[in-house]
Amino acid sequence: MIIKGINEEKIKKISKLKGEDDKALSYRLKSYEAFKNLPLPSFGPELNIDFDNINYYKSSEDDMTNSWEQIGEKTKDELSTLGVISSEKYLDGIGVQYQSEVIYHNMLEELKNKNVIFTSIEDAFKNHRELIDKYFGKIVNYRENKFTALNGAVFSGGSFIYIPKNTKLDRPLQSYFRISSKDLGQFERTLIIVDDNSSLNYVEGCTAKNYSSSNLHAAVVEIYVGKNSTCRYSTIQNWATNVYNLVTKRALVEEGGKMEWIDGNIGSYKTMKYPCSILKGDNSKGVCVTISVARENQHQDSGAKMIHIGKNTSSSIISKSIAQNGGKADFRSKVHIKKSAINSEAIVKCDTLILDKDSKSDAYPTNILETNKSTIEHEATVSKISEEKLFYLMSRGVPKEKAIEMIVLGFTDRFKKELPMEYAVELNQLLKQNL
Repeated sequence: MIIKGINEEKIKKISKLKGEDDKALSYRLKSYEAFKNLPLPSFGPELNIDFDNINYYKSSEDDMTNSWEQIGEKTKDELSTLGVISSEKYLDGIGVQYQSEVIYHNMLEELKNKNVIFTSIEDAFKNHRELIDKYFGKIVNYRENKFTALNGAVFSGGSFIYIPKNTKLDRPLQSYFRISSKDLGQFERTLIIVDDNSSLNYVEGCTAKNYSSSNLHAAVVEIYVGKNSTCRYSTIQNWATNVYNLVTKRALVEEGGKMEWIDGNIGSYKTMKYPCSILKGDNSKGVCVTISVARENQHQDSGAKMIHIGKNTSSSIISKSIAQNGGKADFRSKVHIKKSAINSEAIVKCDTLILDKDSKSDAYPTNILETNKSTIEHEATVSKISEEKLFYLMSRGVPKEKAIEMIVLGFTDRFKKELPMEYAVELNQLLKQNL
């Protein structure tokens, strides 16, 4: 089944297909009213989206299962070619969304024995409603912007994770999102709760087939990091170059907690994504390490936000951007140290590598410091391929193309070091393919 275009009746149809109660439907309808009245963002890339021509929902031929053998052969072959199935051996659990629905979810038995919950957002609405009522939509309000409102109206798929108190996972959990249909929008909703004295390493992958018409990806991610807990959220999106990638990601961090965003943007037509950490608790920390690659007809507008509220909080934003073949890679950040956040410190460092005269990059940092007992440091560099480095490598027999590749891969080292080994290898291959 495909639902094209958006109106109240179609939203009711999506809700009915998912077997939702009146409370969930009410949230969708209020979000839709906000969507109709909110304008497009007044900053960032120009967005020419025909909202009436988007398929807001496409059902899958496969029901959710924990066995690959129960997935249709065509879908399974596609996921196998992408390396999704083989990656499971490195993980404590994996979920896969294909089109608008989660079709596969599996987790090690020992995690179930620890009362870890890793499932789809739809399953959480039905079977973990007390957690949904407590956390869903509390740090990302549907009224925030046009795309949070759109997500609230038509969200489908996405992951729900709950890590109980005093629980540490040995290996990552992963979700994988695939668009394999023309004109399809994907609107997953992810909610992660890491309770006190616990830790989670979560990895997300995203790809799509390339079509001449545009696809839209407008996701919302909410993360709660409890006292003395740690959450690392790593994502490498390699959407096709017809995809609008417009995502809102936010974490609330309690006392002594730490939130780490490792955010890679390789594909997509236009991206707007700024992972945010709200450092509510004293001694909490936020880290965001990003990389963006913009090629011909691509505009990557990415960065991060850090909001300091608690005392003795610290944050760092490290951004690496690469622009080539006429691409545009912009950096946008906001650091706000509130009056209450005494003895806090923030560091922002953005570096851009421009590979040719047709490419562009701009930086839009916003730093707000409300107390003289805290500090913000900001530094930025924009550079081209060093002729000296290029000459040095070529004088030792390295071909020019290979020398440029080596310089670019060296430029991205800080980002790769934060990834699990197998994902760092995948990133290297993606970068080589896109040079």
